[in-house]
Amino acid sequence: MKQWRIKACFFSVESLILYICLQSDKTTNLFMKSDAFKIFVVEDDEWYNRLLVHNLSLNPDYEIQSFIDGKSCLDNLHRQPDVVTLDYRLPDMKGLEVLKRIKEIDEDIQVILISEQEDIEVVVDLLKHGAYDYIVKSKDIRERLLNTINNIRKEFQLKDEIRSLRKEVRKKYSYDNTIIGSSPATQKVFDLIEKATRTNVTVSVTGETGTGKELVAKAIHYNSSRASQPFVAVNMAAIPKELIESELFGHEKGAFTGADARRIGKFEEANSGTLFLDEIAEMDISLQAKLLRVLQEKEIIRVGSNKPVKVDCRIIIATNKNLLEEVRKGNFRQDLYYRFYGLPIELPPLRDRGNDIILMAKHFISEFCRENKLDQKSLSPAASKKLLSYPFPGNVRELKSVIELAVTLADDREIEEGHLVLHDPENMENLYNEELTLREYNLRLVKKLLEKYDNKPKVVAEKLDIGVATIYRMLKEDQ
Repeated sequence: MKQWRIKACFFSVESLILYICLQSDKTTNLFMKSDAFKIFVVEDDEWYNRLLVHNLSLNPDYEIQSFIDGKSCLDNLHRQPDVVTLDYRLPDMKGLEVLKRIKEIDEDIQVILISEQEDIEVVVDLLKHGAYDYIVKSKDIRERLLNTINNIRKEFQLKDEIRSLRKEVRKKYSYDNTIIGSSPATQKVFDLIEKATRTNVTVSVTGETGTGKELVAKAIHYNSSRASQPFVAVNMAAIPKELIESELFGHEKGAFTGADARRIGKFEEANSGTLFLDEIAEMDISLQAKLLRVLQEKEIIRVGSNKPVKVDCRIIIATNKNLLEEVRKGNFRQDLYYRFYGLPIELPPLRDRGNDIILMAKHFISEFCRENKLDQKSLSPAASKKLLSYPFPGNVRELKSVIELAVTLADDREIEEGHLVLHDPENMENLYNEELTLREYNLRLVKKLLEKYDNKPKVVAEKLDIGVATIYRMLKEDQ
């Protein structure tokens, strides 16, 4: 009786009442529902075992099963518990041995050690071997235990959400959703993408602006063995020359004015995943040697540091220029060119893909209607004929823009020829033949679209997928 009083003083009146009520009940399994959060209680002290079971079973979402020794727990791991609360001292096995066996069978099972043992070395050893937490038996154990299990459950839910998001991303970047079409040119691209997913070979994606080079890079990544790791995209043309080294390789605190803290570069961000270097031909030649060294040594050195950092990331590059021609002009290193060449994937321009134009147009119609909660629309024969006769200098990006505008303009369920607003091919060809700087091309395009959309910068910004501030800055610089 004295021993019973000593134990009872550690727990609530509620727990004591439970103990009295359960004296006639010798059942050790308390199952709630098959899809509940499963917890194994492993405790050889029957009184303490019942207390733990009671405290945990107050949550109707928990399914509890209890055991009095290590062997019976291990024999039932096929039931796939989410959490095991484990007494450190069991009659047949030490808690550390049971912990090791659990982790060997299923490392995702979280184990909470519960014991009167307070030796810090023992606790550290258990945590090193994968224990989630170590709780000393005391009057505060109920609150501590419930909080710990609640934290584990939240982490499980977060992992489930991440798995679900990754599944959605893979679905989004499946071959069928990345490149739509059945033309021979498209099928060739499919075949090369599939080959690229089987290995970690460097891939060089070429093609005119708007053909979908980044989509191809994502399709390769999310269908490869690195799919669960980061995909990091860098537009080399969008980074000022003086910042590119820091952007790619990172920097240490104090490396230069404004470097208030250490910064991880894109190579480290993409570690174990894929680094997509878009517009690679725009990279300043003075930095190409450093990039070549990173590719050869598989290590980077942050700006302001002498310590190399190992990196392992797959490289996919893209450009709308002929890199070999850039080598001949002296704008691109020949050794870097051969390092990058890898598996070449050339994306055909839309004008060479025949009936793929109609297939993509229908896809964009369906997608735009669904996103904007509109009734589904279809293309009239005349509209289809007009699309097939247009060269689409802006490629897939231009087609998508044309279709979205057509759906908006069409009052009925059929898109007619007049709803398709296409640019004059001759004027567009003349524009591309002019030798302008990239800034001049961009400025001319912005002004043209402002004229088209009644001088509404916000609308133009949405069409070009850039910030409104960028448009204002371009116009100000032109003054």
